[in-house]
Amino acid sequence: MTLQQLKYVIEVAGRGSMNEAAKRLFISQPSLSNAIRELEEEVGVTIFERTNKGITLTKEGTEFLSYARQVVEQADLLENRYLGGKPSPQHFSVSTQHYAFAVNAFVSLVQEHGLDEYELALRETKTYEIIEDVRSMRSEIGILYVNEFNAKVLHKLFKSAGLEFHSLFVARPHIFISVHNPLAKQKSVAIEQLDEYPYLSFDQGEYNSFHFSEEILSTLSHRKSIRVNDRATLFNLLIGLNGYTISTGVLSSDLNGNDIIPVPLDINETIHVGWIAHKSVPLSKLGAAYVDALKQAIQAIDE
Repeated sequence: MTLQQLKYVIEVAGRGSMNEAAKRLFISQPSLSNAIRELEEEVGVTIFERTNKGITLTKEGTEFLSYARQVVEQADLLENRYLGGKPSPQHFSVSTQHYAFAVNAFVSLVQEHGLDEYELALRETKTYEIIEDVRSMRSEIGILYVNEFNAKVLHKLFKSAGLEFHSLFVARPHIFISVHNPLAKQKSVAIEQLDEYPYLSFDQGEYNSFHFSEEILSTLSHRKSIRVNDRATLFNLLIGLNGYTISTGVLSSDLNGNDIIPVPLDINETIHVGWIAHKSVPLSKLGAAYVDALKQAIQAIDE
């Protein structure tokens, strides 16, 4: 087993593709595949499962990857300390539902821990893909919510993928609307009052199940409904069409300006927002720092 082989495993896991990893490592795809296969034979563990759809980590591979990252990180520290080597680029990825506080935390992470070189990823994506990203270690951390309606389904998926849900906060449902919306001056809004306004939600693609919806009350029908794929489009439609969406009420004016406001929704529900990661894999230095940044970002908005 060599340090180079461990670096190969880390790169393949991050790319989810032998071809893409080989390009980044400036070696041929057959050479990379052989190196990985030789390592698997040496340690007696199948690290990657190879299918027609690509390459993913096995359960044993996920554990192996956690150790490989620690070894490579420690080797870098030794080289930097005693040989004056150049620090390796930092790597970290997070997949999240469309939350402004997740972006704020990412900004803080880069500002505080970013060195001269880093390769980071922030993926605002669909609920099912968040779980898949973390399961396959494409992302170290995923951010999403559970509530009474979807908890049974999501926790079952977490368990089968070896993931653990960690709480960040519990919120009462709010609607996000334009400051010019007629409902903006109300202290709270009832479901019945929303009927004439366009309902905006995030499209979940192939897994457009009620349980994977990013908005609670997903089983309700709406006379006017629009699905979007990104937060900027949704906010533009909130303003342009006097639409609304249902979320946590946690909104950052630094990122979203002052044209969108949260108004409490008069309903007996809660939204439990948290982060998921592998049970058996300790957080990396950047992963732990990002979780701290998440907590600080939420506290700052609450204040």
